[in-house]
Amino acid sequence: MQMESMLLKLLFPSPFLIKAMSAVPVATLGYVGLSEVRGKHMQYSKFLNIGEKKPIEKTIQVSSRTGMLIAYTPAFLAGTASFGLFPNDDLRFLLVKSTLTFHFFKRILEVLFVHRYSGGMEVESLIPITLSYFTSSVFVIYAQHLAQGLPEPAIDLMYPGLLLFLIGISGNFYHHCLLSKLRSKDDKEYKVPKGGLFDLVICPHYLFEILGILGISLTAQTLYAFSFFVGTTLYLSGRSYSTRRWYLSQFKDFPKDAKALIPLVF
Repeated sequence: MQMESMLLKLLFPSPFLIKAMSAVPVATLGYVGLSEVRGKHMQYSKFLNIGEKKPIEKTIQVSSRTGMLIAYTPAFLAGTASFGLFPNDDLRFLLVKSTLTFHFFKRILEVLFVHRYSGGMEVESLIPITLSYFTSSVFVIYAQHLAQGLPEPAIDLMYPGLLLFLIGISGNFYHHCLLSKLRSKDDKEYKVPKGGLFDLVICPHYLFEILGILGISLTAQTLYAFSFFVGTTLYLSGRSYSTRRWYLSQFKDFPKDAKALIPLVF
């Protein structure tokens, strides 16, 4: 009862549909994150064809750049469409739509102009990733729409959430730029990243992405937005753990004291 009372102070009340759907990102992304730790990877980037039982010649692949564009575009379009579908909104709803849409718009720009790719992406992994981004965006926006007109939560986290989003998206972009500088235009080899927080954790870009999604969830203060944050954290935690393990196996000079995601902790 005490936990429920605290949640009511922090979150808008949710109808049954939103409560039911809120379990989906936590369960699915949590399972995928655990699979990453166990060695069953989403087949893209450095993990393409690693831990894959299916013969390579029987898999359907696209280039990493094409795959990531396909993955992010529907979520971006969902966010863009929300401005036309829900034009009469309050400041909180406007900020949620804006931060979510900008998050995916930034990712598309990075795919086109920042990232340097070397591998491909399996369509079998591309489809669930695309659906996850799209459905999560749709339900974050829809949950916020249903919260219109309800009394504001007793503890208002909108502005702290916006600040955290800006920190997260800036840190994520900065470390993506550092990663892109590791390679020349035609270079396909992986290198141990340096600079920023890379000396402390191997995936600081994931850490800042999590902070950005947390910022969106705090701005929204809905159950679904919070579950989207939890699911994202579980998946990226598993992926970062596997990434550190991969670097340890590939580079003898990889710093053993560098953590996976959280400096000095994990």
